Amino acid sequence: MKYYIILMVLAFSLLSTAQNQTKIKFSYDNAGNQTSRTLCVNCPPETGKQIKEIEAIVDEDLEKIEGEDMISYYPNPVKEELYLKWELRDDNYVTSIQLFSLTGQVLKTFQGTKNTNTQNILFQSYPSGVYVVLVNYKSGAPKSFKIIKQ
Repeated sequence: MKYYIILMVLAFSLLSTAQNQTKIKFSYDNAGNQTSRTLCVNCPPETGKQIKEIEAIVDEDLEKIEGEDMISYYPNPVKEELYLKWELRDDNYVTSIQLFSLTGQVLKTFQGTKNTNTQNILFQSYPSGVYVVLVNYKSGAPKSFKIIKQ
């Protein structure tokens, strides 16, 4: 009888602790390296964003998506010349276009693109490889894309 009582107490204690949430929490530095690992027993549940009804959503709750402006470029991979064309909205215009090598060296800069919507970039003098084109806007939101030179 004592054996059954001890077994019941042990089983009850195991079952009561089995339902507690035990979590391992990690901390990281800015470079993505793990700096600490802690075991959290009886952790409270994490509170995320509150779910709102559709009627209660305001403009500040909506995520703003950049990229309503359309940029087209061709050909990619390029042999001699890259053609850029863009259509802008909401009084946003291209302030400059920069061509970078993969090492970060600025190879060419185009200024004064406010009144145009096209730009040609000559690749004849550059060796084969991968290049980055950076398009800077009046709004301050840059866009970049990779170009392959054959």
